[in-house]
Amino acid sequence: MAHEGVHDPVLVGLSIAIAMLASFVALDLAGRMTAATGWARRAWLTVAALVLGGGVWSMHFVAMLAFRLPGLDITYDLGLTLLSLALPVAVTAFGLAIAQRRKAGSGAIVAAGVVTGLGIASMHYTGMAAMRLPATLHYDPAWVAASVLIAVGAATVAIRLALAESGLPLRVAASGAMGLAIAGMHYAAMRGLHVSQSGGADHAGIGARVDQIRLAVGVTAVTFLVLTLALAAAAIDRRVSQRAAREAAALRASEERYRLLLQSVTDYAIFMLDRDGVVANWNAGARRIKGYEAEEIVGTHFSRFYTAEDREAGVPARALATAAGSGKFEAEGWRVRRDGTRFWASVVIDPIVGEDGRLVGFAKVTRDITERKAAQEALVQAQAALAQAQKMEAVGQLTGGVAHDFNNLLMAVLGSLELLRKRLPDDPRLLRLVDNAVQGAERGAALTQRMLAFARRQELKPEAVDLARLVCDMTDLLRRSIGPGVRIETRFPAGLPPALVDAHQLELALLNLVVNARDAMPAGGIVTVAARLSEAEPAGEDGLDPCLPALGLPMLCLSVADTGTGMDEATLARAQEPFFTTKGVGRGTGLGLSMVHGLAAQSRGRLVLRSRPGTGTTAEIWLPVAAPEAASAPSPGEALSGRVPLRPVAPQVVLVVDDDPLVLENTAAMLEDLGHRVIEARSGREALELMRRARTLDLVLTDHAMPEMTGLQLAARLAAERPALRLILATGYADLGPDEATSLPRLAKPYDQAALARMIEAVVRGTQAGAADDDTVVPFPKSA
Repeated sequence: MAHEGVHDPVLVGLSIAIAMLASFVALDLAGRMTAATGWARRAWLTVAALVLGGGVWSMHFVAMLAFRLPGLDITYDLGLTLLSLALPVAVTAFGLAIAQRRKAGSGAIVAAGVVTGLGIASMHYTGMAAMRLPATLHYDPAWVAASVLIAVGAATVAIRLALAESGLPLRVAASGAMGLAIAGMHYAAMRGLHVSQSGGADHAGIGARVDQIRLAVGVTAVTFLVLTLALAAAAIDRRVSQRAAREAAALRASEERYRLLLQSVTDYAIFMLDRDGVVANWNAGARRIKGYEAEEIVGTHFSRFYTAEDREAGVPARALATAAGSGKFEAEGWRVRRDGTRFWASVVIDPIVGEDGRLVGFAKVTRDITERKAAQEALVQAQAALAQAQKMEAVGQLTGGVAHDFNNLLMAVLGSLELLRKRLPDDPRLLRLVDNAVQGAERGAALTQRMLAFARRQELKPEAVDLARLVCDMTDLLRRSIGPGVRIETRFPAGLPPALVDAHQLELALLNLVVNARDAMPAGGIVTVAARLSEAEPAGEDGLDPCLPALGLPMLCLSVADTGTGMDEATLARAQEPFFTTKGVGRGTGLGLSMVHGLAAQSRGRLVLRSRPGTGTTAEIWLPVAAPEAASAPSPGEALSGRVPLRPVAPQVVLVVDDDPLVLENTAAMLEDLGHRVIEARSGREALELMRRARTLDLVLTDHAMPEMTGLQLAARLAAERPALRLILATGYADLGPDEATSLPRLAKPYDQAALARMIEAVVRGTQAGAADDDTVVPFPKSA
């Protein structure tokens, strides 16, 4: 007899709700599975399989409890029921495992859906087989096929959705559709069920003597609890994952900002090293400074930046050891670029320590400070040059003061010897001794002139000088001075303009240079005297005086070159120092080049020395070009020498002023010997008092460097009180201003009686005739 089954609508609705909720939780857990990796991915796969498989079984079991056959009691076999629970869980796990493999395509998803669908269908019919009732069950093949297709389709869609990223609304919609599909599979299979009664036996099993409604509610409650716990676990994991994702994103953003910061720094080479010193990264500054691209250097040892000498000495290894041991390494030294060039680098290496306190690697910062090092070296050289200039200036001041006092002594000696010679009897032996003393004093005067030239305090008389003519006139003197073993060559271009210089002092300078050239060629050689015109004076040459300004004007170069032994750098650096000589004791004073240096500097020029051992020496005197008016006008010396000799002047009343008693007495004696009347004063103040008391006074001869009141100050006071009074200024060195230098006739110390007479005659005659151009008489022509 056939029976028609009925379904409890409440339990049917409950089974559909279970299917939907299980589908939603399974989709959510599958999302956690796809987001996880490693063991977490496998754990979520297992949970998703349990939830989806267990949910499908719970839906099936509740739906089976909702099925009733009137007049028949239905129970369930425990073993087959448990087998029906294990089947969907296992096949769901297997299907998800197939689908979630990397590079799984649509074929894998379909295969996983077929396996899972067949497993769910097998679960359904296994559960049906677990039914114990006094009837026989028959299945319609068409509905069986339909239920299987529904199961495979629902499983395929479920797996596809589980592997896809989806939002909450899509998951809700998908879970509703999947729940209805799974429920549809069950009820489609139940639609094809036919029951025919075969006996009245009582089958014991699940459901016996238990109310089906209560059993269904219990299974539903357990299922909902499990699903809720799984959903809560997924929510917690999602929140943790989102927080971790935010932190990872922030970390990536921070790392990106740090990377951009390092890449934007171009003045510093900043890169990381591992514990062994292998380069781990590379910034733009490292690329600019060292010349390597990142792909060329990352993975190589940082010692390749060091010089070969430093690598052999183990400097890179010591740097890392110092940084690891003391916490920092700082140093400066030469480093090598990619092209092989070297640069001076400032290096800092800091150790990088992990959270566990272990050394991870090193951070290395390198800066190219080659320009700063060059500037520091230039500063040191400039300071050394300044110290040398200050030393030379101090020596010059000392030399000038010594020469001034020495001039006064020589005046007393020479004047006294000259007067003594006039009064000695005509005894050849006595006259020869006096002449020897005079020659010695004159040599001392020449030495004094050299000292004053070095100190730039000698009295110069610049005039337009034809250098070629000056050298031509000195040819005989130069040849006699250097001897037969040395040949002199001259090279002067045509049309060379005249130089503005003191001709007498230039002759002395040229003679000194030629004699030095001769001494540098003991085996003979060639001395070349040449001149050339340059648009500007030299700059940056060895031997230049750093205290002199660069005038930027056309300059004449008078050079003396030899083919001798030359000088090394140390000797060349000291060649212009006073009293420095390499000629040995008694063969040189050490003032020759010093005098030339002082003459050139005082003439607004420079002395330049060039020399190398074995190649000879070239000395260049750079002098300014004379202005056209200076070149066309006759020099005062020429005007004086071209005049008719002056007639002796009438005896004069002369006031002699000098703070040195020896000079004062010697000058008074020479004046009295010339027939003049002398009034002596030892200071400017005493001279003013004597001038006011004197009824007759024709001339005042005063020293310049005196305490309390100088000669110029005394001249100003005398001019204010007696404007018509004639005055001669006697001075041993040129420390006067340019305006003061032309306001008074000056007599250079030391002077002899003839020079004194010529000066008095020139002053007296110049006043009478109105001439005022003969203001200086250069004494001692023999010592020149």
